[in-house]
Amino acid sequence: MLEFLDTTAIIHTGGYLGMFAILFAETGLLVGLILPGESLLFTAGLLASSGLLNIWIVVSLGFLAAVLGDSLAYALGKRFGQGLFGRYQWLGLDQAHISRIQKFYNIHGRQTIVLARFIPFFRTVVPVLAGIGSMQYRTFLKFNFIGAAAWTLVVGFVGYFLGELVPDGSVYTNWIIAVIMILSVLPLTLTIFRRKKL
Repeated sequence: MLEFLDTTAIIHTGGYLGMFAILFAETGLLVGLILPGESLLFTAGLLASSGLLNIWIVVSLGFLAAVLGDSLAYALGKRFGQGLFGRYQWLGLDQAHISRIQKFYNIHGRQTIVLARFIPFFRTVVPVLAGIGSMQYRTFLKFNFIGAAAWTLVVGFVGYFLGELVPDGSVYTNWIIAVIMILSVLPLTLTIFRRKKL
């Protein structure tokens, strides 16, 4: 996965606040394609293993940033999505597409919110589409909590324990993130494959 920003420099410069701001903006401000969410959280875990950060503060702030960012993205989709996409057909979305989104979230919304948290780009657009699809916010928030908690604990602590086990664990950052992404989409991929065979 390409790095657009130096995550170690971000953390050294911005500390906890910088990490929180970027993890929040990744979904809340819809700029997930240019911000290194996983690698930033993973690097924070690595640095925590050497005592530069506290791992519990890292995962707590990561969790809060993820929940708040997704909630803002949901609110933007709910407030502006249907009018914007339905009226101007941005990205080829028209009212028929919006209806399909609504049906999809009624059936698959819960697992999609959890799994999308582990996949770059998808974790940015899925909360917006949940808002556009008029998913009930209480349901969205519940699974947003689950996805955010799983993501921050897994990515943060993988970085932390790798840093304790391997002196120069940072060289494996991209490989570890790739494995996490593959494992996270594997159940959904297998489910889709089985349904196509039926």
